[in-house]
Amino acid sequence: MLRLALFFLVVSIVAAIFGFGGVAAASASIARILFFIAIVVFVVLLIAGLMTGSTLM
Repeated sequence: MLRLALFFLVVSIVAAIFGFGGVAAASASIARILFFIAIVVFVVLLIAGLMTGSTLM
């Protein structure tokens, strides 16, 4: 999911360089949404892992 966010961020930067403002704004907002979804999933899985109390070894 973070790869998709990074991809849309790069698309946004390239579109902004070439003057496509609408495409740049849309790509940036998609990248921002995917990034926040990835952060939420990370936090939920982190809390779930801490609640189980299991160790790696």
